Amino acid sequence: MVKFPDLEDKWLKYWQDNKIFEKSLAKPAPHGNFVFFEGPPTANGRPGIHHVLARAFKDLIPRYKTMRGFRVERKAGWDTQGLPVELQVEKELGFKGKPDIEKYGVKEFNNKCRADVWKYKEDWEKLTKRMGFWLDLEHPYVTYENYYLESLWWIFKQVDKAGLLYQDYKVLPHCPRCGTALSSHEVALGYKSIPDKAVYVKFKIKNQKSKIKIDENTYILSWTTTPWTLPGNVALTVGNNIEYTKARILPEAQFVNSVDPILNKSTEYVIFSREIFEKIPKSDLGRVFMGQALEEEENLKGKDLVGLEYEPLFDIKQLQNEKSHRVYAADFVTTTEGTGVVHTAVMYGEDDFNLGTAEGLPKYHTVDEAGNFTKDVPQWQGKFVKDKKIEQEIIDYLSEQGKKGFSGLFGEPHEYTHDYPFCWRCSTPLLYYAKPSWFIKMSALRDELQAANAKINWYPEHIKHGRFGEWLDGVKDWAISRERYWGTPLPIWRCTNDKCKHQVVIESLVDLAQTSGQEQVASGDFDMHRPFIDEVSWSCKKCDDKGEMKRVPEVADCWFDSGSMP
Repeated sequence: MVKFPDLEDKWLKYWQDNKIFEKSLAKPAPHGNFVFFEGPPTANGRPGIHHVLARAFKDLIPRYKTMRGFRVERKAGWDTQGLPVELQVEKELGFKGKPDIEKYGVKEFNNKCRADVWKYKEDWEKLTKRMGFWLDLEHPYVTYENYYLESLWWIFKQVDKAGLLYQDYKVLPHCPRCGTALSSHEVALGYKSIPDKAVYVKFKIKNQKSKIKIDENTYILSWTTTPWTLPGNVALTVGNNIEYTKARILPEAQFVNSVDPILNKSTEYVIFSREIFEKIPKSDLGRVFMGQALEEEENLKGKDLVGLEYEPLFDIKQLQNEKSHRVYAADFVTTTEGTGVVHTAVMYGEDDFNLGTAEGLPKYHTVDEAGNFTKDVPQWQGKFVKDKKIEQEIIDYLSEQGKKGFSGLFGEPHEYTHDYPFCWRCSTPLLYYAKPSWFIKMSALRDELQAANAKINWYPEHIKHGRFGEWLDGVKDWAISRERYWGTPLPIWRCTNDKCKHQVVIESLVDLAQTSGQEQVASGDFDMHRPFIDEVSWSCKKCDDKGEMKRVPEVADCWFDSGSMP
């Protein structure tokens, strides 16, 4: 009987004793070279069965190409930077976030990261050899080495020359625990289906002159699954051509005596999508929605509501100006769920932010980067916004406000199951959060990316124009910067003089030495990582030495490291 483990050992020994891999590189290659780089693992974690599966697939093509007359060097590599490494070291040190790292010291922390990445190197090499995955393990590329970092700097320089590198202030997926923005690709790795509390919120329209009749105690109804964003509300958004219903809230007395419809006629009204209103089941009491019986009074268009001013939910002065807390119109509003009225918190949603920029709405955070409410929300100052207890307190507060006739909760909260993004590394719920970041303008390369994709033979074929092709169709600019420590430092130096803001992108250590006048950085033993690279500065000649050229503090997305193999 054949014993497969023994058979495997026999052939592995034969390959090793006879240097079969080396001979495959030495033999004539009539078709030239076929380039293969291991899409590198990070050796601070043990290999698993999923790595065996991936490598088995990857091993097929180099072997096939070798048999077809190509020379395939099979370059090994090691991913050694980024959040995967940092979080493992934080865990070992018992850290809870960036403040602990700053207190410990960036130099010491990065030294720990440098050592930690090799923790399971022997395990990886043993697995590689045991499964017969041919790789040149003697001459790997290592992403934290200076030569590799310089190659990334050179790429950044070319991106900048092409006009594709820029800094902007945008709403991005942000991890409050890791304290950094994430790319859309990273966000896609961490979605979970979870139940959340959704609430309907009524916003009280102020008495004012309008092209439509506004009765006293008229409210516009909105819906949200993120109660924590409500203190940051600055506007409501409708669709110009969406139809809305103004409905009267029937008093409780009318439930008892429905014979006389005039009895105790309510003066409270709510406005929301007519499509949603008509989906509410009818009963003897009328259409009962969120525990309230409603009676249709009037139909309106969204454009009739534009310009109406309403009472804010929270009294936050920095969010109040002549344009805030009014109704606006936008194309992103739909009636597929909710009320056809979007609660708009400019700092916590991409569409919200774009509308706020276009309309001149105030931009002010009620939540800090750690995900805690600021002093502007004193009831919950310093409390984490995704804490279920705090969420319930917000709901309870708005419920009381609504009962008093102010802007507040409508009906009771209800459970809503939906897909929500979590950090792919630490499992903290992400926040969509307005902040500055550096970007590569991938949207400008969309046509080139699609043309390149058309030339690729995909297996299975449906991915070509399906999942991957659709991703390219909607490709977004890459948020390339991370507010972290152990990673490729962005090679961008900027003048500290606010009136100058001169900026340069450095492409190598030699370039840095020549530009800064500090020859030691090109001496061969300079560590390009933080904090050492942050200490390199020089006087700005563009503004006659009034400012200092200092490096921006961010590092690059570690996926940029992985995708830039030489």
